[in-house]
Amino acid sequence: MPYLGLFTLAVMVLTLIDVIRTDESLVRGLPKIAWVILVVIIPLVGAIAWIAMGRPAIDDVPHRDPQSTAFPEYDRPGRHVATDPDADREFLEQVRRRAEEQRRKGLEQRGDLERKEPDAD
Repeated sequence: MPYLGLFTLAVMVLTLIDVIRTDESLVRGLPKIAWVILVVIIPLVGAIAWIAMGRPAIDDVPHRDPQSTAFPEYDRPGRHVATDPDADREFLEQVRRRAEEQRRKGLEQRGDLERKEPDAD
C-alpha cells in the first residue's frame, strides 16, 4: 500500500498530459477543461473515465494524407481556410526563403567566429 500514492500521482500526471495534448475538437463527453478538473480532483476515477469516455477513439483521429497539400500548416482541424491560396502560397514560400537565408547567415557567422577565436591550448 505504500506505493498507492505514487501510483495515483503517476496515473494523474500521465492522464493530464494526454488530456492536454488531445485536440479540443476530438475530446468526447465533456469540455477539455472539465476533464482536466475531473482528473485533478478525482485522479483514479477521472483517469478511468477519460480513457473510457473522453479520449478520442482511433476512428476519430484524422489521418493526414502526405499528398494532401503542399503546406501541412493548413491540414490541422479547426484551422482557417485560405481565401486566396496563391497569396498564402507566396507568403509561406517567402517566409521559408527568409528562414533559410537566416540559417545560412547564422552558419556563416558561427564559422567566422570559430576561425577568429585563437585556441587556448
